[in-house]
Amino acid sequence: MKPIPTYPDTDEDKADEGPRSIYDTDEPDEDDLWFIPPPENQGQDNFLPPGPRVDRQMLFDPRDWRTAQAELSSELAELAVTFGALDERLRNGPKGWVHRLALMDVSDLGWWTGDRIGVDRLALWCGLRIGATADDSQALFRAGWAVRRLAQGAGPSEGGWRSGLTSFLDRQAQGVEDTPEAVADLADVMHDAFSLHPVTQAAISFHAWRALSERVGQDTEAAVIAARHSATMGRGGATFMPLALSGPSALRGSGQPHERLAAWIQGAGQAVLAALLHLERVAVWEDRARDLTRDLSGRTPPVLVDALRAWPMVSAPLAAELTKASRATIQRNLDLFVQRDLIREVTGQGRYRVWTADLSAAGRDPVLRQD
Repeated sequence: MKPIPTYPDTDEDKADEGPRSIYDTDEPDEDDLWFIPPPENQGQDNFLPPGPRVDRQMLFDPRDWRTAQAELSSELAELAVTFGALDERLRNGPKGWVHRLALMDVSDLGWWTGDRIGVDRLALWCGLRIGATADDSQALFRAGWAVRRLAQGAGPSEGGWRSGLTSFLDRQAQGVEDTPEAVADLADVMHDAFSLHPVTQAAISFHAWRALSERVGQDTEAAVIAARHSATMGRGGATFMPLALSGPSALRGSGQPHERLAAWIQGAGQAVLAALLHLERVAVWEDRARDLTRDLSGRTPPVLVDALRAWPMVSAPLAAELTKASRATIQRNLDLFVQRDLIREVTGQGRYRVWTADLSAAGRDPVLRQD
């Protein structure tokens, strides 16, 4: 059977097909098919549809922070020297000073975060797990977690940011779910900033965690993470760098990296200096307290001095728990300490009283009151 011959279309045949469409072309241009994935050797930008594109600038570009760090090198060196003095003071100082500073810093931090937990209530919660109410139980949980993380345990960057931060946050103890996405994002940010100074890294981690985390208490977590990481430049005496003892100016930095880092360095420097001066006053008070209680018999007076050295404020039940003495013995010794101008009562009430070391009387001649 002979094949049927084919002939090219004539102009009359094309006219029968109707008018040409605006989409008809002689030959399809494969470059215009934007919905087809590009070859592997081409950039992925060609795969995007036409139109304006979002600027893919890094949220925390380490190059900008490195430039700010270089411009603030003098202030950064001054902060490192001041923190080195605090680190050496704590390394050679008595046990309990780190815990004292942690209680004070977390309490002052609460005035910035909005929790506003006083040192007396925070001490009762950390020592006896009492004092929580239905209104502020979660705030006390966060404050207690912050004190524990500042005073002891591994830091957020030990063993790597991803695994170290997951263990450091311990969200299950706070009764909230974990956020692995935020942890992974912060780990990526800190990985890019690995070559920067620990203080600069701490500032980045603070602002980055506030931007990445969406949980209640993210501000407290950000401050604790940054305070612990800043201490990695020390020799192990100070487990954290105070940030709020002289006000939250370090935490209020905003704007460009230079403004944020400048506020961070200045505020942290003031807080570290305040911690140094406070410890010096505590040391003077301790020498005076031991000298004025040398005539008292029993084991309670020196142990009570140790408790008042490590805790900014104590109640009678807390002092009894710390010294392992009876309630009557503690109350008798507290009254003796008040008579000798070593401590003062801060509540002004007849019940649920709280005492603190009278640091204002340090260096003053003792006044023995007669009943």
